[in-house]
Amino acid sequence: MLSRWTDFLTTDGEKEWRQREAEFDNDIQSREELLAKWEQGWQCLFAALDSVTPENSHQTVYIRNQGHSITEAINRQLAHYPYHIGQIVFIGKMVRNGEWQSLSIPRGNSQAYNAEKFAQPARKAHFTDEYLKGTAREA
Repeated sequence: MLSRWTDFLTTDGEKEWRQREAEFDNDIQSREELLAKWEQGWQCLFAALDSVTPENSHQTVYIRNQGHSITEAINRQLAHYPYHIGQIVFIGKMVRNGEWQSLSIPRGNSQAYNAEKFAQPARKAHFTDEYLKGTAREA
């Protein structure tokens, strides 16, 4: 994420300083280090998105020397991240085994989940609203 989003409007997304092969090394020593790297990557993405303005919105963004509109570059990356998130979830399920807590509808609960949803009136809402109750989003 750091390579892709650092100065993404002005430098190629594949930075010369990126050591892609080293990214496969198992060198993270703690949960805290992992979370710090996770947060650093997402903060870099959000800062990059915040840098887009009406004045630069038509700029070409390069990824491995291939030109993209800003929207194409963002979509390319955001379409790629679920692949890695899926890998993380798969490993989590293997490690936690029977202790794994589903991130969606737990196995065996589909019928009860749907019954609860369809017992409510049809409405327009964002699908994450029910998970964000009590957060700043409601304000």
